[in-house]
Amino acid sequence: MLEKQKILIVDDDENIAELISLYLTKECFDTMTASDGEAALTAVKTYMPDLMLLDIMLPGIDGYEVLRELRKSSSLPVIMLSAKGETFDKVLGLELGADDYIMKPFDSKEMVARVKAVLRRFTHEKTSPAPEELPKECVTLPNLVINQTDYSVTYNNQKIEMPPKELELLYFLASHPNQVFTREQLLDHIWSYDYIGDTRTVDVHIKRLREKFKDHPDWDIKTVWGIGYKFEYHGKRS
Repeated sequence: MLEKQKILIVDDDENIAELISLYLTKECFDTMTASDGEAALTAVKTYMPDLMLLDIMLPGIDGYEVLRELRKSSSLPVIMLSAKGETFDKVLGLELGADDYIMKPFDSKEMVARVKAVLRRFTHEKTSPAPEELPKECVTLPNLVINQTDYSVTYNNQKIEMPPKELELLYFLASHPNQVFTREQLLDHIWSYDYIGDTRTVDVHIKRLREKFKDHPDWDIKTVWGIGYKFEYHGKRS
């Protein structure tokens, strides 16, 4: 029998947490609830969930702070839950490393679909063939090596840590130097057809990449206004 995937539900509203747990249990997930940020971080270590549903408004440390702390050492998939519908709140969650964002009140079927979609993406990344079974996928540029075989990035001879989707986006753009891609094309290629989100996700990931890689004389990620992005490079690729 396959082991059930475990979902950690973090919400200080007991009724909402129990309702989410009920929906997910019906879909054959194992669930655990936590009512504050400290309990959530502890549960990550003891319960070892496959995904966290994280409310923003929590007593003590809020959901944003929980996510900041979590991302220091873990790539655990996180879906933010919030009654806040402002674009700023969504973007902040994504910038901090959330994988998706659900507004309250939410439709139970949509919530379950988003959980399954995020888990599919994350499971695919973890269960991809071992590096030795794959053809070498590496882009080498001045002061930058992007290796999609072992998911590593070296910049100025230093290893750069980044989530899988950031690396995949960087690799894809660098593999097609000077070619312009729309946000929709990037969303479809990197996040695939089953992603439930919008093109702002691409903008957030581009912003993160630019923060990691400052201006370089030979290459840069350029915005093509009204269209999308391109990896601009003036030289020969290795």
